[in-house]
Amino acid sequence: MKTQLFPGVNRRHFLRGLGACLALPAFESLRPFGALAAAAGGVPAPATTATGMPLRSAFVYFPNGAIPGEWWPKEEGADWQPCRTLQPLAEARPQFQLLGGLDHQTAVGGVDGGGDHARANGTFLTGVRLKKSATDVRAGVSIDQVIARSVGQATRFPSLELTCDAVRKSGACDSGYACAYQFNISWSSASTPMTPEANPRLLFERLFGTGAPGERTSNLARRQAEDRSILDFVTEDARAMQRRLAAHDRSKLDQYLTGIRELETRIQSAERFGKIPDPAVPTPTGVPTEYAEYVQMMFDLAVLAFQTDSTRVLTLMLAHDGSNRSFGEIGIAEGHHDLSHHQNKAETMKKVSEIDQWYVKQFAKFLGKMEAVKEADGHSLLHNSMVVYGSGNADGNRHSHNNLPIILAGRGGGTLNPGRYQKMGGKPATNLFLSMADRMGVSKLERFGDSTARLENI
Repeated sequence: MKTQLFPGVNRRHFLRGLGACLALPAFESLRPFGALAAAAGGVPAPATTATGMPLRSAFVYFPNGAIPGEWWPKEEGADWQPCRTLQPLAEARPQFQLLGGLDHQTAVGGVDGGGDHARANGTFLTGVRLKKSATDVRAGVSIDQVIARSVGQATRFPSLELTCDAVRKSGACDSGYACAYQFNISWSSASTPMTPEANPRLLFERLFGTGAPGERTSNLARRQAEDRSILDFVTEDARAMQRRLAAHDRSKLDQYLTGIRELETRIQSAERFGKIPDPAVPTPTGVPTEYAEYVQMMFDLAVLAFQTDSTRVLTLMLAHDGSNRSFGEIGIAEGHHDLSHHQNKAETMKKVSEIDQWYVKQFAKFLGKMEAVKEADGHSLLHNSMVVYGSGNADGNRHSHNNLPIILAGRGGGTLNPGRYQKMGGKPATNLFLSMADRMGVSKLERFGDSTARLENI
């Protein structure tokens, strides 16, 4: 029996799966039918540590830069002492390195004028100059997605994109830049952001299925079987569509097929990896009202995703650049962005540094949780990871993009030497990403973004 959703289109023209309903675009040359997913191509083998454990990479973004005088230590080397903002990380010093002198010159305004917050987010993991437009989006593939293309075949999810903020993909935001720039740090192509998940419950169910512990594996298998049957159902119509489409409709079909391919790839991955982990923890109820609880819940899910080898590449945007969130829990009623334009007023700068420290405290808890997870080789999850914590703005008061506040945590399976503060002398931040890609097993990547060379001695 056909269910008429609107005239001329029946239920078979919709694809339902993974909590989404994907409808075909409106083609001018024919009424929509379905789509056929393409088979995934071969990719290089992922990198592992010397002891055979998988390497992971995470990229955590915090907004509006930091007060430089409260972030940067006075001494370089292994004997550096953390300033006020980094005090929550004092005990974790052996587990991370502080990297000074890394820049994003592609985020500097120049002839493009205002829009530093959008550029801060959009260039952070891409290292390219954004096209200033609210509708014609042009960024670049982000480093997490470059890595995911190399290691993603080894896990159920090539990458995960998380946020503790709003999700926006359209419209105009900062000074005429598209909102897609300001609310996304992960990009699969120059025009396609990887929309992050903001709801902890939906993320958990995507990873492990619905229901209580002990029920999730069977529930997830049932849903995947339903998704597979739907994909099979539209195959014949998809072939017919490809023969009948006019040239001007082919780009619409390509966009639609992208979503179908991603769904089929997820199903194939799940089938290939067999039984899905079912953590003995309750499913999150949704988005917590308290921001600190929200942030920690997303960090917990990131740890769980790495621990169960559900993915090896992850991004988490704590808040978009330009965020004007207030922090009543630490006695700050004013908005973060408003305060960041402190005009060198001591009282205002103190409040900004307290917010900076609040974010660092959340990150320190995350590192502690990663360090507490012991793997089969006897090392910690943090030891076998590389975790970037940083912002695309350096000084929020000046909207500067040189000497960005960046931390690199973990030992990369023994390939990194944490515990130090190093000044890199004005090198592109993309040099760091190029070096991380090497360690993750990405082959033949000569350059990335505006990189000039590998970042040595990290």
